[in-house]
Amino acid sequence: MTTPSGRQIRLSHADQELTVVEVGGGIRTYVARGISVIDGYDDFEMCSGGRGQLLAPWPNRLGDGCFEWQGRRHQTPLSEPENHNAIHGLVRWLAWTVSSIGEAELRLTCRLHAQPGWPWTLDFEVTYVLGERGLHVRTAIANVSAPELGSCPFGIGWHPYLAAFGGLVDDVLLTIPAGQAYRSDGRGLPTGKYAVEGTGLDFRRGHPVGHARLDTAFTDMRPGLDGRSAIEMVPADEKHEIEPSRGVKLWMDSAYTHVMIYSGDTLGEPLRRRQGLAIEPMTCAPDMLRSGDGRLVLECGHTFDAAWGLEPFSLM
Repeated sequence: MTTPSGRQIRLSHADQELTVVEVGGGIRTYVARGISVIDGYDDFEMCSGGRGQLLAPWPNRLGDGCFEWQGRRHQTPLSEPENHNAIHGLVRWLAWTVSSIGEAELRLTCRLHAQPGWPWTLDFEVTYVLGERGLHVRTAIANVSAPELGSCPFGIGWHPYLAAFGGLVDDVLLTIPAGQAYRSDGRGLPTGKYAVEGTGLDFRRGHPVGHARLDTAFTDMRPGLDGRSAIEMVPADEKHEIEPSRGVKLWMDSAYTHVMIYSGDTLGEPLRRRQGLAIEPMTCAPDMLRSGDGRLVLECGHTFDAAWGLEPFSLM
């Protein structure tokens, strides 16, 4: 029987298990020591809320679905019609092909062909590796368009929901090494950014999520000595005391300059709301094809790559 997300591809290493799907090439489940690290979805469900998906060639929202590049206007389909936006790019519902597979490593490929509103052709490659410390995800993009099309503007993101340790996101303590956050309007489009210091969005030293309704982009990331920025989530009791034996870290390399945090309050399935915290590594701000904020440019024949990963504390 065919599942809504297509072929189910399973990897394992020690006490970790990962399920990747054909549709969108994203993550459906990730389990370590028998505990779900991400809030995924069942094999008989269609992916909802962007769970585990790759967001490309733009993450988050593109206002009115249109942008201008090198003197030409491009109009993409409005995939969020209620807000008159195009959301999360063009590859998350495409079929991906297995390029190579082993017990703990998988490589998938997909070609995004030119289409109305997007004249470039891009080749995507995603590599998943389960290792001693957790999950490593590498994304590579090659611009294989005809030379006369010139350079291609783009950005990417990922949309994993970190499971709230069997409870709600209200009961987790979150650390984000970001110095700035974005304001947004009623359509979810950024209207400016500000320093988080002294605000309710200062998570730099760890802060309980509580009842905060988050759908917020952060930037001005402060990487560690390894050059990676790391967002950490741990459970906290009513006194906000950390349980150090449990938790998960999402790390991202320097290509990811922004992160979106979404507490799931507006998900279409009420029972799924605030069950997991979406921590979305992004190479740019929302609406970057219009604003240019974090916009990357890929010349014909060139390749871009970036990496992020998940490290459950129980594996360290």
